[in-house]
Amino acid sequence: MKSSVKKEIDKLVEELNEHSYRYYVLSEPVISDAEYDRLFRRLEELEKKHPEFVRPDSPTQRVGSVISEGFREVKHRIPMLSLANAMDENELSEFYEQLKRFSHRNEKDIELVVEYKFDGVAVSLTYEDGLLSLAATRGDGMRGEDVTANVKTIKSVPLKLRTDTLPELFEVRGEVVFLKKDFELLNQERIAAGEPPFANPRNAASGSLRQLDPSVTAQRPLTFYAYALGAVEGLQLPATHYDAMQMVRRFGFNISPLLERVTSKDELLEVYKKAEQERNTLPFEVDGIVVKVNSHELQQELGFRQRSPRWAIAGKFAAVEEFTTLKDIVVQVGRTGALTPVAILEPVEVGGVTVSRATLHNQDEIDRKDIRIGDTVIVRRQGDVIPAVVAPVISRRTGKEKKFRLPDKCPECGTSVERVEGEAVLRCPNKHCPARLEQRLIHFASRNAADIEGLGDKMVALLLEHKLVNSIPDLYTLTVNKLEKLPRMAELSSRNLVDALNKSKTISLNRFIYALGIRHVGEKTALTIARYARSIEKFLSLTEEELLALPDVGVETARAVVAFLSNDEEVANIRRLLKLGFNIEPPPEPRDAGLAGKTFVFTGALSISRAEAQQLVESLGGKVSSSVSKNTDFVVAGEKAGSKFKKAQELGVPV
Repeated sequence: MKSSVKKEIDKLVEELNEHSYRYYVLSEPVISDAEYDRLFRRLEELEKKHPEFVRPDSPTQRVGSVISEGFREVKHRIPMLSLANAMDENELSEFYEQLKRFSHRNEKDIELVVEYKFDGVAVSLTYEDGLLSLAATRGDGMRGEDVTANVKTIKSVPLKLRTDTLPELFEVRGEVVFLKKDFELLNQERIAAGEPPFANPRNAASGSLRQLDPSVTAQRPLTFYAYALGAVEGLQLPATHYDAMQMVRRFGFNISPLLERVTSKDELLEVYKKAEQERNTLPFEVDGIVVKVNSHELQQELGFRQRSPRWAIAGKFAAVEEFTTLKDIVVQVGRTGALTPVAILEPVEVGGVTVSRATLHNQDEIDRKDIRIGDTVIVRRQGDVIPAVVAPVISRRTGKEKKFRLPDKCPECGTSVERVEGEAVLRCPNKHCPARLEQRLIHFASRNAADIEGLGDKMVALLLEHKLVNSIPDLYTLTVNKLEKLPRMAELSSRNLVDALNKSKTISLNRFIYALGIRHVGEKTALTIARYARSIEKFLSLTEEELLALPDVGVETARAVVAFLSNDEEVANIRRLLKLGFNIEPPPEPRDAGLAGKTFVFTGALSISRAEAQQLVESLGGKVSSSVSKNTDFVVAGEKAGSKFKKAQELGVPV
């Protein structure tokens, strides 16, 4: 038993030391923070039970790793210790209870300060007589690298403190980060120059700080946020961390936009939950909050553990990035014939959701990122965004990985695929392709189209498998007798589906146009066209010139509509639907209710569905947009409002 425990401890020590070296020294992490934390916590657990097996080189016995060559090594006057982690609300609550026990104080006597936990590179800036004299990375906590020349290029770092009374020595600690917008611009520039993009802002910041040529760093818009003081001489420090940070801000530094004092556990948990909800709206990446005892005196009383202070903790958020294996790439064929490569992943939890598939968009995207089957990849999911493969981890390659190419023929019907000039997408031109038909049927039945209750993905697949439908009109020839012969379909469920199909025959022209699945025609464009056409007969006779005269209808959309209406088979299907009893009503006209010409944007969870909200606004003469700009008149914000809420505040748009 003890032998197996020792072997597991030895293995964990070796693994964690290797990961620390890659993260802190090479700036090439091969596992996520969350995965590292899990390994570290397991090692701590084992060493606590079996202290006789604790190794002197265990990461629990020191902060980080050795320093790489190339930069001068400097010793920190005061060690830059790491923080213990709280992975959820329960562990954050336990930290609060521990504070009460260790300090022998009641809850009301313990004031905490909550800040963002920046996801960047920790550095220490030392000022002598007010002038920046040294900038050092955290390194192993005891010694770091001298990156003064590079840090001087960061415009948010003052070269001289903004104060009339200059202290003899002033050390401020903080995080060097890339703002999201700057990171996106940097990667665009790298791609245009034929260079590989950075996987995430933290890697970009680390790589930029470790450039041997400061002129390279100067071209990269890094930002510094201060979050603590180090060694200080010749200056009377405030009694609290909160006041110290206010002083730091006056001296010319950025500090965390979140700097909130709390005096109870409930307040702490409320701030934690709110910060996690708002993380996507922030201009920089954060992976949690940092909670500190506000009183410097109480901090001294509580003291330190071997690798972290007792008076502070990091409250981690659910990871938005994780490492996993890309097991395969499959090709999906959409309703317009687009071939989309989809990554099949080893299931991994990202942002609180288990992810097993992610779109790879197109062949150009795969080639640009050099993604291969068998790669260890970084998967990202943020907010409600569809999971995406950010990049492969090149250092984990074994040589067995396989490059991927989209097929020359449709995987569903064997037709040679086509690529339209100026587009990155390959398409199957066969309108009778079974995969295209399946996706068209699913789209036609969807909520914002014909809204056929009970006709989802699985039901459509079942109908096709048993050859009960071969076109959209075939749906309306289904009977209870035909349906109840299908697997898992009884008389009641069959009758319900037939009733739902009959109900869907009465439909507004705009929803009908959208349901047809014409390329480039979304709900908004369908409404614009329907309000002009007013009837199905006029719609069927529309010309490109008429369409181009309509607002929000461009050349590609107009041509796509005309091409659709010029197809005899598509028109015949519409005629057949009419014969089957379709009653296509005029679109809802905007009512004169003071919203004419007003543009609305929705964000967050509303009390009604987005579709209902959009329909309401449009029925009153307003327009709905998907993004906030200076031309937006109103933003309607529900619970957990996202980045659009923040953008509205910045632009002064009423919310």
